Amino acid sequence: MKTRIISAIIALIISLPLVYLGGTPFYFLAIIIALLAFKEILDLLVKNYWNRLICYISYLFLLGTSINENSLDNILDFKVLSIILLIYGCLLLINHKNKEFNIEKCFYLIGTTILLTMAFATLIIIRNMSLLYFIYLFLITIMTDTFAQSIGILFGKHKINEISPNKTWEGCLGGAFFGVLISSLFYLFFINQDINIFLLILITLILSIFGQLGDLFFSQIKRNYKIKDFSNIMPGHGGILDRFDSIIFVALAIIYFINFL
Repeated sequence: MKTRIISAIIALIISLPLVYLGGTPFYFLAIIIALLAFKEILDLLVKNYWNRLICYISYLFLLGTSINENSLDNILDFKVLSIILLIYGCLLLINHKNKEFNIEKCFYLIGTTILLTMAFATLIIIRNMSLLYFIYLFLITIMTDTFAQSIGILFGKHKINEISPNKTWEGCLGGAFFGVLISSLFYLFFINQDINIFLLILITLILSIFGQLGDLFFSQIKRNYKIKDFSNIMPGHGGILDRFDSIIFVALAIIYFINFL
């Protein structure tokens, strides 16, 4: 527990000032986090140094061209994406004798590259648009996760499934309730008091649910590869994807709802 708390404090000391400043400082922080998240995926899929280097360059290229400063429209440039797909396809052909990089892992890599690019590009764009919107999104995931864990420990009896054995329906429902309540109040007090309250609650609830689905999604990846954490970059917390699993799905979902908020 002591290690977990120290890791969290160090992470907050480093990240909060950069998030508050926004602009270039935040951009570099987000790119570093995005690269570390991508590294955790590569560690599962690609071992060869040169293959990894090509994947890093491709990912950075796609991420860099996906960041439109004030708009979530057309995040992915399909011309750039087509180049990335061709590169990954060529990597598969070049490594046809290498059993460690097969067709399954190639498509896994394509999917996760697009997934992480869209999620982190969206978070960067949201911060460029508004610090308060950025806080709102993270508040949904933090409050949902925190209360889901607490309520699950205290009252949880009905397990959800084998993907994440410690998660219960009581925890998920309680987490969603308090996540929606606290995040909606934050939105009303600090962002827009004139929004339709029922619309706000509905959107926040949907985002909270997607956050919990993101947690389960990345838990499934860990179970598939028989690992406890994606890495140990944050002692006591695991890796970047262990901490950003929920917000990644929330970032993907907010693309469809941002115009209603």
